Amino acid sequence: MAVTVSTFAAPAAPGAYEAGACNIGPAEIAYRRRWGHAGLVVTLITLAVLLWSGAPPLVRLIVGLPAAGTAVGYLQAWLRFCAAYGLLGVFNFGRLRDTRRVQDPVARARDRMKALQIGLAGALIGLSVGVAAALLP
Repeated sequence: MAVTVSTFAAPAAPGAYEAGACNIGPAEIAYRRRWGHAGLVVTLITLAVLLWSGAPPLVRLIVGLPAAGTAVGYLQAWLRFCAAYGLLGVFNFGRLRDTRRVQDPVARARDRMKALQIGLAGALIGLSVGVAAALLP
């Protein structure tokens, strides 16, 4: 029986760098979760203001922007992977912003791929939320 493992799943072992899977520790995870919470508040307030003001459906698509940021924040916390760090080729399991360079070029390539996946997922979630907002009566 073949077992398929998602390349977008959260890593199994927290607390250690794993190329393309885990590049941040508890302090950085908490930071991204807080940004997700803040983004959710901004998204809901934006939607409420647009609905209250009677904004046309196309204008309500703008809700997708903070929703995309919210999604990226929560995805990074859940996956224990910072997209920006992945693009920059660094990781951090200490205090905030105390990064270390990823030396292996293959590992850096895997990190970049994961960062792009997170960005794409966030964009698709934001687009979905924006379209849903535009479709509201």
